[in-house]
Amino acid sequence: MLSVWRLWVPLVTAVLLGRAARGGYGLSMFAAQSSPPDPCYDENGTPRRCIPDFVNSAFGKDVRVSSTCGSPAARYCVAAEKGPEEEEAEEEEEEEEEERTRECHTCDAEDPKKAHPPAYLTDLNNPHNLTCWRSENFVQFPHNVTLTLSLGKKFEVTYVSLQFCSPRPESMAIFKSMDYGKSWVPFQFYSTQCKKMFGRQNKASITKQNEQEAICTDSHTDRHPLTGGLIAFSTLDGRPSAHDFDNSPVLQDWVTATDVKVTFSRLHTLGDENEDDSELARDSYFYAVSDLQVGGRCKCNGHASKCVRDRDGNLVCECKHHTAGPECDRCKPFHYDRPWQRATAREANDCVACHCNLHARRCRFNMELYKLSGRRSGGVCLNCRHNTAGRHCHYCKEGYYRDMTKAISHRRACKACDCHPVGAAGKTCNQTTGQCPCKDGVTGITCNRCAKGYQQSRSPIAPCIKIPVASPTVSYSSPDEPSDCDSYCKTSKGKLKITMKKYCKKDFAVQAHVLKGEKAGEWWRFTVNLISVYKQGERRLRRGDTLLWVRAKDLACRCPKIKPGRKYLLLGSDDEEERAPGPGGLVADRSSLLIPWKDLWGRRLRKFQQRDKRGKC
Repeated sequence: MLSVWRLWVPLVTAVLLGRAARGGYGLSMFAAQSSPPDPCYDENGTPRRCIPDFVNSAFGKDVRVSSTCGSPAARYCVAAEKGPEEEEAEEEEEEEEEERTRECHTCDAEDPKKAHPPAYLTDLNNPHNLTCWRSENFVQFPHNVTLTLSLGKKFEVTYVSLQFCSPRPESMAIFKSMDYGKSWVPFQFYSTQCKKMFGRQNKASITKQNEQEAICTDSHTDRHPLTGGLIAFSTLDGRPSAHDFDNSPVLQDWVTATDVKVTFSRLHTLGDENEDDSELARDSYFYAVSDLQVGGRCKCNGHASKCVRDRDGNLVCECKHHTAGPECDRCKPFHYDRPWQRATAREANDCVACHCNLHARRCRFNMELYKLSGRRSGGVCLNCRHNTAGRHCHYCKEGYYRDMTKAISHRRACKACDCHPVGAAGKTCNQTTGQCPCKDGVTGITCNRCAKGYQQSRSPIAPCIKIPVASPTVSYSSPDEPSDCDSYCKTSKGKLKITMKKYCKKDFAVQAHVLKGEKAGEWWRFTVNLISVYKQGERRLRRGDTLLWVRAKDLACRCPKIKPGRKYLLLGSDDEEERAPGPGGLVADRSSLLIPWKDLWGRRLRKFQQRDKRGKC
């Protein structure tokens, strides 16, 4: 499908040459088209490119001018063009001929019938009742006069035309602003002396490298009618990329304007500009324009079919395709799943809502995610509600799990884990089953009860402990019990402080949980669970259940002092194992250190372990 821009140049030419009436729309063929209910969507509701009607955006708008005749009242004369017979008149009849071809009038701003205000530039142009703005009379040349028109918002301008009541200027320029008059760039220059007046080459060629460059031309002076001359500038005529306007950001920017300014730099004289005292020089040199037109479309980037007034009276696009802004130049909130783009004839490029499963009201765009998705999705949901989390609010946040009986978009799709504050090892449960992480010996989906074979304790660290199968009685006594336990246990008694020196003297250091014990002759055999191994001798110790052998006479003197169901730090030597009555396991005797476990020792023992590896023992 050809871009509508390709049709503008011939259509504009037809409008200008035909001197179309200054109504709202300059092209009758556009007005005649029957519009669908919403031009921005097809009959199936699919988004498509839509554009506002082509209009004369200058019609009825105020024009600021730097010079207007009538204050004070002054005479002006209009010289009519001579016919062929008058051109061949004899020299002696020249004075009489001049009087016959000049019509003089009075310009008076106080008299509505004799005033020529700037409003005449943009009123309804009626060739049978011509109204013209006129500047003051000028004697010295050049003399600059400017006409400044604000369009009220950004327009994509196709042409700028001026219909003159006076001779066309010898030199003039057309400028545009894209920031409401803060800065100006040239659109086009006209002069018979391009180099002298504007420092530019006459009729320079336009290439793709300089498509945004204004050129200078003297084509407006091919004929010099005294009145009724037309200067029409087409913004796209001769621009190489005009046929592919949809894909040319350079030309899209080139035709964009919020304001248009016309500067008249030099009058077109009749050759007597040096005759300062002549009546003709005093009264006949001025600028006069009957019609100023700026043809184009309200700039909406293909996302609106018309412009309307907002609450503040400003002209804005009536945006569709989930776009927003005065020019539909951004996506409206929550529609950031892909970047904003201008609509084209092939693709509407509508903005897409973020996919947040009804759990978020805000989102942002992430270009990296968009690229990783194959340019399909780049939205990231913000502030997920209803206990959800993730880029699309598609899973439950920490401390919650999915209720599989409800859709993820349901406001109650995530249920609280409710992990028991004592029995659970954390607050985060399995996202699918809701199972909390339980401490040793604890069970239940929320870790709220002891497992089989375990009983509740009063410790918040180990709330459930194994039930002893055969707990040793108080009678640790033995016939061989030493008479003086204090002397017998001398080496094992003392301060319980764990030092590097004590650590180095022993062959092994472990954290053991004593599960149960039973007597075996002169020995007691305890089943223990090795929780952590900090040091080991010649043989390798592994975590898990093993045996601990203690002599009955050592237990009788309570060196070591041991009780099933508790955790201990055990530091011992490998040579004691030779005296064990059974194979495997560890031996604790009166020289071993068997001390009730404290959690703060774990970090200290790991430091000792690191020093030992570096040869500090």
